[in-house]
Parts: sequence; C-alpha cells; structure tokens
Amino acid sequence: MTTHATTVSPEARRWADLRRQIVFRTKRLNVGHLVEADQRYGRRDALGPHGVMLFFVSAAPTEPHGYRLHTAYRLWLSSPEADDLPRLLGELADIAAENVARCAATGDRWHPLGPHRSMVNGGDMSPPVGAVYVGVGVTTLDTDQGRWHQIARTLRDAPPGGRRLSAFDLKGQCYALLTDGTALHVDRDPHARLGVDGIRCTRTLDPDRIIHYNPHHDLTEQGDQHTREVWRALGSLHTVLTAHLLPRERP
Repeated sequence: MTTHATTVSPEARRWADLRRQIVFRTKRLNVGHLVEADQRYGRRDALGPHGVMLFFVSAAPTEPHGYRLHTAYRLWLSSPEADDLPRLLGELADIAAENVARCAATGDRWHPLGPHRSMVNGGDMSPPVGAVYVGVGVTTLDTDQGRWHQIARTLRDAPPGGRRLSAFDLKGQCYALLTDGTALHVDRDPHARLGVDGIRCTRTLDPDRIIHYNPHHDLTEQGDQHTREVWRALGSLHTVLTAHLLPRERP
C-alpha cells in the first residue's frame, strides 16, 4: 500500500534522483560490457564477466538537483581469477586498504581514480576537483541464464532450423551500494514483460511515494549463497572506500 507524501526534503529528492541515475548508468554500462565481451570472445584479449564501477558526484548548479554523476569502471581480461566475483571483490578491497595505508605512511593521499595505483581503466577517470564518492557497483554477465562462458558459446551455435541468438538477447546483472545506506540490484532483461523493470532497492526511487512495506529492505541478505557472498565482498570494498573518501558533509 502506498500513499502520497506531503513534504519531501531537497536532500531526499537528490538521493532518489541519484538512485535512478545509477540504475540507468549501471544498465548502460552492463550492455556495453556485454557487447565488448561478445566481440572479444575467444581472443587473447577476451574480457572477463565482471567489472567494478565507482560513482562520484560533483556540484552542478545548472542541473535539476544541483549535481552531476560521474562513473568510472574497471574491467578485467578473462582469467580464472577474474571469473570469481566474490574473490575479485575481496582482493580489490585488500588492495585498496593497502594503498590507503602505504600512501598514508609516506604522507600522500591515495585516490582510487589515480593517478597512482588507479583502480579503474575506463569511464569518467578525471571528474572535477571536489567530486565526492557516493558508491560502488558491479556489472556482471553471469545471470540465471547461466555463467557467461557457457552462454557466450551458445551465441556461436545456431540450432538446426532455429534463430541464432545475439548478445542483445542476453540478460545482465548489476549490484550497487551507496553512501546513504542504499543497496540496489538490477536484473537487466531485454525480453522482460512491459512494466517489469528488474530493479530491487532498499530505498525508494520515488520520493513522492511512502512505501509502508518494502520487500527488499534486507536485500543484501536475500538470494542464494553466492549472491550473499557478492554482497558481503562488495560491502567490504565499499567500507574501505567510504572510510577513506567520504567527507564529513555529504552532497
């Protein structure tokens, strides 16, 4: 059951708008990841099925909510190590913590966008000075259709008398944790029924609606063991980055 809210703070509207923008951005990056991985499948520079996204916002007075979203990402070449998402995220969290400590010991301040020991290799790697960290996400090509390497092979095999599938027939997934406590999951399905957006979020995407019960309020504890391991590993990385980057005042 929902009712209409009477007063919504500008901050609540900004965060709801940011969640919607991050949903859109993660879907777009997931599609790009899928297309590139499909084009490079079987080559020496084949892409792995997982990637990490970092979200920052900068002040933008001319924008409707006064900010602009910047997204940098990291994709890996295909390898056994890059295929294990919880392990990949856990190692990235350890590397980030080591970079923070190493730079602090020499009087420097590490930043995940570089220029030294950068965590990313694509996207908005040089946002404006003063851009603030607001979250971390994952793009993955492993879905309930199967693991990427299994599904990718089916794109090369046309069934007798059947239609050859393309990358645009495949699903994708995205996870994200934001600094306001939001967790969201996007199940990107190009063949979803009209009105099914595949979005699960612990907080509202529409600030003008009051939701009395949100079935996704404990999203990070839902799903199978592998999904929960992904959330825990992503949470460890998010904790390291938040503790190091988040200023006292949020945007």
